[in-house]
Amino acid sequence: MSTFGTTPSMMARTEDPDTSHDAAESLDSAAMERLVYETIARFPNGCIADEIERALPHVRSHSITPRFAPLLRKGFIIDTGERRLASSGRNQRVVRVIKPEEQSDGLLTKNH
Repeated sequence: MSTFGTTPSMMARTEDPDTSHDAAESLDSAAMERLVYETIARFPNGCIADEIERALPHVRSHSITPRFAPLLRKGFIIDTGERRLASSGRNQRVVRVIKPEEQSDGLLTKNH
């Protein structure tokens, strides 16, 4: 499995303003990814972004949801395909930690 953390160049697009690039450089992405991962792990049936936000009231939502993409890409979590109603009235995807039995040499089995 990969490690936590994303290089700043992956967090800001070339055309983004300089403030976005500054923010990417200053963020400890490894710590944020680990925090979001550990919070998701507390929900055995998966969770939506709203639930993570409630579990981490000291962290702003715009710091939480961008962690999903790298955690998905690295194989730490999966999108279950389920959707749950969020406080906004819209559906959010349900994500959960990948269980060890779902992994095969760091890759998901064909069932997922």
